[in-house]
Amino acid sequence: MFFFFSKLLLFTITPIVWIIALLLISLFAKKTKVKKKCLIASISLLLFFSNSFILDEFMRAWEINAVQDYELKQSYDYGILLSGMTAPDTKYKRLNFMRSSDRLLQTIRLYKQKRIKKIFISGGSGSIINKEYCESIDLKNYLIQIGIHQEDIITETNSRNTRENAEFTAKILLNKEQPVTCLLITSAFHMRRAKGCFDKAGLKVDIYPTDRYAGQRKYLFDHLFIPNHTTFNSWNLLIHEVTGYIVYAVMGYV
Repeated sequence: MFFFFSKLLLFTITPIVWIIALLLISLFAKKTKVKKKCLIASISLLLFFSNSFILDEFMRAWEINAVQDYELKQSYDYGILLSGMTAPDTKYKRLNFMRSSDRLLQTIRLYKQKRIKKIFISGGSGSIINKEYCESIDLKNYLIQIGIHQEDIITETNSRNTRENAEFTAKILLNKEQPVTCLLITSAFHMRRAKGCFDKAGLKVDIYPTDRYAGQRKYLFDHLFIPNHTTFNSWNLLIHEVTGYIVYAVMGYV
């Protein structure tokens, strides 16, 4: 039930939904004053959420800073890679990789450099409809195809959200005969909630944030003033993460 309502909440809090709702009210409201206020509000929100500079500042405040490689331990027993970066292409039988797949690329690099001894992939199906799909298995197969040793890849296939990523991973790794060292690898915007869940699950991890959205601050004219439609997807991610973190905190998951 929590999984279903979290997906529903994600839809209702997206900026484009708010803007469309206000536009519809401005079209069909009977009172002129209400029409005017809703129209002004919708235009204001459109300008706010399409501004790249504003988005960067909010992202910068939320994202966890990147970690330099020299700050890491010499080697970790496991690099814990959180899924949520692919979309299966059933027609061509291959994976389509999204922006967050940087976490996969960084994991491969750390493995090749022997910073991590084994890759632990956590994630089953995050879909309400396609419950049988398992992203961690697809990612494992992909890693094997590009030359990663099969015995160095472990999968956790049942989790559907960040809380379950942490709980199910902890159950596996905390049952090892000897204590293990772990490096948690996920996107910078997602790391705050992920790290909180792993701490709550009792599994101590160092962190390696990837694919940061907020880079160096830019004072370019187009970045400051020209509306950019691509910012809406990034706002959806940010609002989803902040809301998710608050809900998790209230529920005691972080």
